Amino acid sequence: MIEHALVDVTAAQSDIVLQQVTQGDVFEFIQDDTLLSSSLWANIALAGLSILLFVAMGRKVESTRARMIWVATLMVPLVSISSYASLVSGLTAGFVEMPAGHALEGATAMVGGEEVTGVFQPWGRYLTWTFSTPFILAALGMVAGTDRATLFTAIAMDIGMCVTGLAAALIESSHLLRWVFFGISCAFFLAVIYVLLVEWPEDAAAAGTADIFNTLKILTVVLWLGYPLIWAVGAEGLALVESAGLTSWGYSALDILAKYVFAFLLLRWVAANESVVSGSSSLGAPADD
Repeated sequence: MIEHALVDVTAAQSDIVLQQVTQGDVFEFIQDDTLLSSSLWANIALAGLSILLFVAMGRKVESTRARMIWVATLMVPLVSISSYASLVSGLTAGFVEMPAGHALEGATAMVGGEEVTGVFQPWGRYLTWTFSTPFILAALGMVAGTDRATLFTAIAMDIGMCVTGLAAALIESSHLLRWVFFGISCAFFLAVIYVLLVEWPEDAAAAGTADIFNTLKILTVVLWLGYPLIWAVGAEGLALVESAGLTSWGYSALDILAKYVFAFLLLRWVAANESVVSGSSSLGAPADD
């Protein structure tokens, strides 16, 4: 009996070893899926081009506030290119075993020539959003001329949204808790939307930057609403769309518009209206004389 039990334990340990997924395995899995890999490489390429373009656009920016907006905006593609490179390498991606009750419970994938239990999860995207979206809000807040407390509130709520979204994506123990964390993340998101739609428009009107702020506000809110929708219908949520490549392209397309297009529109306006930006107000840096 003891020998039989030892054989069973050894066999179980052997199965576990076979199902371990290395970083190299994840890298090969990504490269073998053309749709998935292209969604990541496209962002790396566009982030690199955006960095070069934004550096050129900001060369003649001189006022303190305008330079702060430029640096905050430039950090968005800088964070993105680092994060997407980590994703495509397999460093910040892996496989998550879905809990009981999930539509993809027991789903398997071929990784490194072995069948493993789990669903592909590029969890590094949440790191991208955690570090890049605060810079988007910082740039928007400075354009609106908001005060430090309100800006801090928006950024804190944003980070809370991203971190709890990560928890929702990685939980394997409970299907219910995945949705609980998703709901918490959405609650943080509503707080950010409130600041963007209610608090900052008044500040922007007072600062004389309402036109560009309202354009960027609408762009940001509409595109950011797409992220929880993709989560809900993708493999992480209801699994109405199971393809990792399609889901990844959905997120990547939103990133391209919400980051690089957003940043280009903002920097182009700042470069052409530096005197307006310099005269707006209340954040930390004093207005230039």
